[in-house]
Amino acid sequence: MWAYIVRRVLATIPVMAVVALFVFSLLYIAPGDPAAVIAGDQATPEDVERIRASLGLDRPYLVRFADWVWDILNGDLGVSIFTNLPVSHMIAQRIEPTLSLCVLTLILAVSIAVPMGVVAAWKQGTVVDRAVMGFAVLGFSVPVFVVGYLLAYVFALELDWLPVQGYTPFNQGFFPWLENLILPAVALGGVYIALIARITRATMLEVLSQDYIRTARAKGVGQRGILFLHALKNAAVPIVTVVGIGLALLIGGAVVTESVFAIPGLGRLTVDAILRRDYPVIQGVVLLFSFVYVLVNLLIDLLYTLFDPRIRY
Repeated sequence: MWAYIVRRVLATIPVMAVVALFVFSLLYIAPGDPAAVIAGDQATPEDVERIRASLGLDRPYLVRFADWVWDILNGDLGVSIFTNLPVSHMIAQRIEPTLSLCVLTLILAVSIAVPMGVVAAWKQGTVVDRAVMGFAVLGFSVPVFVVGYLLAYVFALELDWLPVQGYTPFNQGFFPWLENLILPAVALGGVYIALIARITRATMLEVLSQDYIRTARAKGVGQRGILFLHALKNAAVPIVTVVGIGLALLIGGAVVTESVFAIPGLGRLTVDAILRRDYPVIQGVVLLFSFVYVLVNLLIDLLYTLFDPRIRY
């Protein structure tokens, strides 16, 4: 068990090394001269050279990469070109809204999608099954920003039930916090719910056709026990896998959702940094998102051993 955990943890090191190399190379693979783009059309050659020096573009690539990695290992993500603030400080200011949005979306998606998939598999071929699959297709087809604008128009502008934009910190009260996040979480969770529901249904159909399920029915086990105690437990590995993989949908969708609902999180910070070509901020946020994604997938791998004891490789 511990050997498996150590191997999985060590396997994340080369992954993060490749990610760090790509993130650092953003300055070099961006079209045009980053220093000239940041300086603007009215800048003098001296201004461009000054910016190149501040970005370290006048130094060898490998030397600057080594210095950058060393700074990151010491907790230094650099300084914003435009605000002159530490990138780590800017991320710390914006991380709560994004974390709150992603956690709430994850809770909503799993608690809605898994029962939907289980019921659809149980009622295979019925109206319920077709309705769930129709919702899944719709969830994949409609972009997040379209759903966000529709929800904001109906529930915020027309019905005036919920605020249309902004964010209330959790320490100011649970319900004000929830009021600001429920619409963004529903908009962001549509694709995620559709993905998890489809995988849950497909996996449950495969499990329900196994011999031990027929044996459980023959022994008189109730339908609820068969679905949630026998079938769902054995279908957990693919479901947990898609939950982890779907985290990329949350990270990418959070950028769009925060822009639609004016949530001051990391998504908005990323968009603003891209528009201003603030490369240190872009590098810091992308590196953080990549680290979180790798960490979550590591936890998913470790959870496999809880759902399926046969996994000990």
